[in-house]
Amino acid sequence: MSLWPKSRKARRRLTILLAIAPVLALAVGLTLYGMRDAISLFYTPAQALEAHVKAGRKVQLGGLVQTGSVVKHPGGDVEFVVADHRATAKVKFHGDLPDLFREGQGIVAQGSFDASGVFIAKQVLAKHDERYMPREVSKALKEQGEWRGDGAPPPAYGTKSK
Repeated sequence: MSLWPKSRKARRRLTILLAIAPVLALAVGLTLYGMRDAISLFYTPAQALEAHVKAGRKVQLGGLVQTGSVVKHPGGDVEFVVADHRATAKVKFHGDLPDLFREGQGIVAQGSFDASGVFIAKQVLAKHDERYMPREVSKALKEQGEWRGDGAPPPAYGTKSK
């Protein structure tokens, strides 16, 4: 018994399908391979900790800048802590911060973690007015019960709550 169809029309269709399938699979594979560095996943500090993000993997880290954590060094280096309700992540950035960057505000930093777990930011984005927050950050904060809503004071991380 032959696996090849008896009908001439069916054999032609099967031949075309067998010729196109590997080419299509190769095209999809090359596209995904080329996009591997262009895909940037969004994490809050707690999600990044749970996901064990590999050092050097490009990601976006979002949350609130912890009050009292911003340290500006000579030469344009800045260190600060991004926090959510469950975890914190130390961030190092070299360059000019956005004008709206301040403690207690939501930010999204693009970059990667180093081997010691410090996030090395290549770009820092801050919200543009008092009511706007990037969708990913507000969604993650709402899921964790951290959402402050309109005008609520920022949480005091690192202090005991009553």
